[in-house]
Amino acid sequence: MTECSELRFAFATESRREVVAEFNGGAISSDGGALLLRETERRMKLLNRFGQCFLDGRNPALIEHPIEHLVAQRVYGLALGYEDLNDHEQLRDDPLLRVLVGKAEPSQEALAGKSTLNRMELGDGTPDRYKRITFWRDAIDDLLVDVFLEAHTAVPEQIVLDIDSTDFAIHGEQEGRFYHGYYDHYCYLPLYVFAGEHVLCARLRPSNIDSSVGSRKEIERIVRRIRAVWPEVKIVLRGDSGFCREELMAWCEANQVDYVFGMARNPLLEKIVADALEQARQQWEQTQQPARVFLDFEHETVSGTWSRRRRVVAKAEHIDGKSNPRFIVTSLGSEAGPLQGLGAETWAAQQLYEDLYCARGDMENRIKEQFVLFADRVSAATMRANQLRLYLSVMAYSLVCGLRRLGLRATQLAHAQVGTIRLRLLKIGAQIRVTVRKVWVQMSSSFPLQTLFSQALQQLRC
Repeated sequence: MTECSELRFAFATESRREVVAEFNGGAISSDGGALLLRETERRMKLLNRFGQCFLDGRNPALIEHPIEHLVAQRVYGLALGYEDLNDHEQLRDDPLLRVLVGKAEPSQEALAGKSTLNRMELGDGTPDRYKRITFWRDAIDDLLVDVFLEAHTAVPEQIVLDIDSTDFAIHGEQEGRFYHGYYDHYCYLPLYVFAGEHVLCARLRPSNIDSSVGSRKEIERIVRRIRAVWPEVKIVLRGDSGFCREELMAWCEANQVDYVFGMARNPLLEKIVADALEQARQQWEQTQQPARVFLDFEHETVSGTWSRRRRVVAKAEHIDGKSNPRFIVTSLGSEAGPLQGLGAETWAAQQLYEDLYCARGDMENRIKEQFVLFADRVSAATMRANQLRLYLSVMAYSLVCGLRRLGLRATQLAHAQVGTIRLRLLKIGAQIRVTVRKVWVQMSSSFPLQTLFSQALQQLRC
């Protein structure tokens, strides 16, 4: 039988030696690889600018933990897998995390505890004796777009903006709590906009709305800021059928933004593609393999919800013995000639569907990464506090994404998920020694990715 006390743990073993574990190793960290995140921050200046998006109403003479240290502590903690504020009661004594945050004396100066961090997250800008820190939402939104712009050394010819929503489950009585029939639980319905791996917008919303609510406003803001720097760049907006709305399409057409949106099928559309569906069915019967026939046509709604005729591309598919038609609407023209619309670029129906529209599936991977960084941790009472928690997770994502883009390019982790990067590269056991002139981080000699660590550091310093 194993025996455990508060500080000592005995484990059974088949060898003659007893195995005993104790939490008395001293200054040892499990996050030695986080030094790469610190090097990424030095390159991007992300957390410093994020801290400037806050208003600190505390008495300067009584401040022990400046706002820059508070936000850095939370972002680094999320990136390293520490979701709960309670974790920081112990993490505040981690000398390596103190180094990351920027403490001058990491062996002596403790980080903020859970109560201080909690007061930062719950501030709402109104006079309060205890919660005197709040954030400027517009400044953080602008920062996300600026990080994307700065990541390019040359102006791209074209960028694609992906827009989508997801669900954050709610388990309490939070502000904005509504039941969502599709997701079958109480949740928020946050809106995300990505450009490749860069997140440009993360807006928390209640779930009693249409998926597209607020999307025109967010896209307008993002496009305006991008074109202030890149006035000639071509922009394509891509989304599923939840964003196939007249308001958004009309705005795109009026502002030289192309779009490709999924389109919900209906009896009229299925009637239009009936011959193509029959052709696909015959091909399936002959080959017993999925058969697809692509076509496009100009379409207008019978109800008059569309203000103009638009190009619709259809995929008439027959798979597993059943018809599976899919539709998208776009402002991009066809090879036969430009549609009444925007740009001169032309796309054949199959190429448009398979190469452009289906590529939006990669955004699903980016949204999954938000959950790995605890973006769905929305347990605060107010939506404003939960929006801040969402921003903290987005900054943690941007930091790890920066490490992947700058430090891990052309390596085995160049396309790894953030969870894989955390597990494989950041979680390194290390002993910390603080001397008069140096902080020694002595990492595990048996760490298997030592060469990759060195390569990432060199590339971050290029």
